[in-house]
Amino acid sequence: MDLAKLLKVAGAAVERGRAVTQSRAVGELTFKGDRDMASEVDFAVEREVRAFLERETPEIGVLGEEEGGATDGTRWVLDPVDGTVNFIHGVPLWAISLGLIHEGRAVAGVIDHPALGTTYAAAEGLGATCNGKAIRGSRCTDLADALVAVGDYAVGPDAEAVNADRAALTQRLVPRVQRLRMIGTAATALTWTANGYFDALIMFSNKPWDTMAGVAICREAGVTVLDLDGTDHAPESRGVFAVADGIRKPLQELLG
Repeated sequence: MDLAKLLKVAGAAVERGRAVTQSRAVGELTFKGDRDMASEVDFAVEREVRAFLERETPEIGVLGEEEGGATDGTRWVLDPVDGTVNFIHGVPLWAISLGLIHEGRAVAGVIDHPALGTTYAAAEGLGATCNGKAIRGSRCTDLADALVAVGDYAVGPDAEAVNADRAALTQRLVPRVQRLRMIGTAATALTWTANGYFDALIMFSNKPWDTMAGVAICREAGVTVLDLDGTDHAPESRGVFAVADGIRKPLQELLG
């Protein structure tokens, strides 16, 4: 598999998606569940990127958040607008996230932030970049100095039960770390961990379109990425724990 070539394809695909976001208004919202929605832009970006990938790499399946697709084998995984709630409120923290899964592992990814002007990219063995410049994750060694990002709290019918563990973790983290941050987009949180802005990221969910591109970018930036149980992260993992090695042990103990 020529990952360098596929990374260029991914970059071109995301560029097409970015153009869509810059030429359309939010439009009508489609509600998918309790406080969970997609905008017209989500669907338009997904269709544009999917069509491009199907032309350029017909041998690779495509799984998109809004319209589904390939669920096994080598596949592209696309979140056309990660952080839709931020997007519809005018908050500039949202991203187009395109990852590549091969043999059960995230091997490449491109994450573009149209409102911020930053594009992160990586492929296994080729390093990680932001706007073409090499990036490296945090070298933090003291939990008291750590800026730690956490994923969103859940919404929906099971939210109270699901959020109990998240709230308990928050209570354990607050007295031990410098600060916590929740920014509303998994893709951005992963790229900011890869770039060393965050010293760790803990998410209690792992939808592949949200996470696979960012996982590949983090790993290539030298960040350890695990499941919440400490095993190596995989597409079927329960959550995401991306962390600087210097604070991995004490944070894992807090995860319980």
